[in-house]
Amino acid sequence: MLSRLGRWLFDSGGPKDLPERVRDAIRQQQERSEILIGWIQLVIVALVAGVYQSANMAEGLVQEDYSLELDVLLIYGVICVVRLALAYMRLLPTWALYLSVVVDIALLMALIFSFHFKYAQPAAFYLKVPTLLYVFLFIALRALRFEARLVMFSGVCAALGWAWLTYYVSTGRGGPPNRTHNFIEYMTSNALLVGAEIDKIIAILLTTAVLALAISRARHLLVRSVSDGAAARDLSRFFDPGVAARIRTAAMSIKAGEGELRDVAILTVDLRGFTRLSTELEPGEVMRVLQDYQGRVCPLIAGHGGSIDKFLGDGILASFGAVAASPTAAADALRAADAVIAAADSWIAERRTAGLPPLMVGMAVSSGRVVFGAVGDGERLEFTVIGDAVNFAAKLEKHNKDEKTRAVTDGATYALAERQGYVPPAVRERRMGRRVAGVADLVDIVVLAT
Repeated sequence: MLSRLGRWLFDSGGPKDLPERVRDAIRQQQERSEILIGWIQLVIVALVAGVYQSANMAEGLVQEDYSLELDVLLIYGVICVVRLALAYMRLLPTWALYLSVVVDIALLMALIFSFHFKYAQPAAFYLKVPTLLYVFLFIALRALRFEARLVMFSGVCAALGWAWLTYYVSTGRGGPPNRTHNFIEYMTSNALLVGAEIDKIIAILLTTAVLALAISRARHLLVRSVSDGAAARDLSRFFDPGVAARIRTAAMSIKAGEGELRDVAILTVDLRGFTRLSTELEPGEVMRVLQDYQGRVCPLIAGHGGSIDKFLGDGILASFGAVAASPTAAADALRAADAVIAAADSWIAERRTAGLPPLMVGMAVSSGRVVFGAVGDGERLEFTVIGDAVNFAAKLEKHNKDEKTRAVTDGATYALAERQGYVPPAVRERRMGRRVAGVADLVDIVVLAT
């Protein structure tokens, strides 16, 4: 039982069945919460000190030697500054959080205790002071960390603190307790009504219990949210960012067979000679070459508004204007192609300098109307583009070998891109009426790179 209680009190990492990355995310959230708590405590100290300094809180016979308000606030302010510094340095161990609660409640109870000395009254006098209400603020502060155990610990400490103050009054050491059962006498004199003090303790404990229950439920939501967020971030690495955003913001569950017509541009990229190279290299080296190639090409496509539809081994299929309709899809695709050509030239030069065989990149751009949507079965879905433009781009890319080129597009797509604002970096060669395998009509070719 004691070991379970110890684990519950001091294991701040969360449930053991959570992945470590999720536990780390929760710890980071809690560390930020501690910083927020520290600043709130400092603001409270500043506000209360300002009130005591600038306002006449109460009139009556005051013994200045026992005016401890500013002393307590000064001590508490120093503790808060130290605690905040440790929070920023991520050096607050769990035991320090509990110690902080004890110090908060102890200083508050000490301040309340001092009132009967300050005003030269029996100890029963301090049972009427409104300063007790600050315990609810201290309890609520612990809710910011989303840990019910700290809320409960704060409430129990507050209840015990008030119970001790009540007990001290009942012993008569602070003056006659003047026990009474008359509520009016209790309210209008320095009398002790035990039932009234028990009511206060019950109110503290019930408020603590309700807040702890709310925080416990909120904690489950926090864990679930952090878990789902971590999973979403991991899964988003397997999806194009635009597709991932579409999935996250979908009003209803996405189903296979749902699609939309889009006027798009398609860019296909292929790494020449990679199949042969993959048989000559070690598997790890093969993946490093592939990652180097994709790491150069994919950001350029995304940077020009493209979405990676899929990786086909060393091939890349990207669409422009599919995930979100775009009036400049063709122009964006050609700009992306120009950027990829420049990056491919740099890569070739780097490999030659390093004494490695150069790897050529082949590309083609086409445009047309496609269907963009989800395909698959109920358990496995994939967003993709389907249509003649996709097939035509693949055939154009293969046609590079016949034309002895590295990148081409068709005349219609090139003209569309120019109408959409595309300005070529140089005059492009046009080859009219070419026969492309798999295409019935003759195609006018625009050479993007040879």
